Amino acid sequence: MKDKASQGKAAILSKRATLSLLRATGHDSFTPPTRKDLSTLLASGDGSRSTAAAAMELLMDRLQTTQNSAVALKCLVAVHHVIKHGSFILRDQLPYSGGRNHLNLSKFRDRSSPVSWGLSAWVRWYARHVEQLLWASRTVGFFLNTAPESSSEVKVSGLANGELLRETEALLAVVEGIGEIPDHVSTEGNKLVAEIESLVEEDVVAVLSEVFVRVNEFRERLGCLCFGEVVELVYVMNRLEKCKERVVVVEKQRLWDSVRELKEKVKKMEVYREEQKTVTTHRTTKSDRFDLKFLKSLDLVRFPSTRLL
Repeated sequence: MKDKASQGKAAILSKRATLSLLRATGHDSFTPPTRKDLSTLLASGDGSRSTAAAAMELLMDRLQTTQNSAVALKCLVAVHHVIKHGSFILRDQLPYSGGRNHLNLSKFRDRSSPVSWGLSAWVRWYARHVEQLLWASRTVGFFLNTAPESSSEVKVSGLANGELLRETEALLAVVEGIGEIPDHVSTEGNKLVAEIESLVEEDVVAVLSEVFVRVNEFRERLGCLCFGEVVELVYVMNRLEKCKERVVVVEKQRLWDSVRELKEKVKKMEVYREEQKTVTTHRTTKSDRFDLKFLKSLDLVRFPSTRLL
């Protein structure tokens, strides 16, 4: 009834795109938005910037004001589709460059029914995933799943070591977040949840492809890394390996092989003793950003760089 009332007002007060958006983000807890309604939303980015801005503002306002878990999830699905398939103008309206955080739904709770309560956990997790996906896209400089692997290889070859580490960590945060997916017991058979899982699985493949490119780049320039960068790299690779059990993507076995080979190379490098003593002295809390035992066991030998920077 709520949807019919909203759609009735939209038919009088607004355009066809608004009506489609309301239909796409209805209160049915078991069905995802239709391709037709999502396509209408995406088409709003084919016109003027003001039209695209109005469509995204309406979508974000609906996401922020709703207390219904199904509506929130469908709004997030719509945002996810904009990230993956939207035009440049439409994507440019996404809230990833500062200001109000429309995707902060960490306190979302829908207690209206057992089904809604179960979906609330998905709202919190999915909103965080979309936010991390946007942040990673901003960090690497393009929307993930939109650039061919060859162009990524050219791009990363020109990055400074620190930039390469930052990009890898941003991508890693997405993978770690995906590994925290909610329990499926209460939502088994739900087509809305199945649609979300399908979209996120595509993200896993795209993100791990970008991680793979950067891991290979680190293998090429390992001999050029300073002590602090080696430490940070070990920390990142350890975190990445922990994701292997939680995020299973068969065709990415090459990535895990590359991570293992990179860590084996690091073990053969030699860190100046004085630097190692300094780190051991100042990094002794539980919040250490790397494994001191692992670093102490490193037998370091410098390799000549195979890449000119």
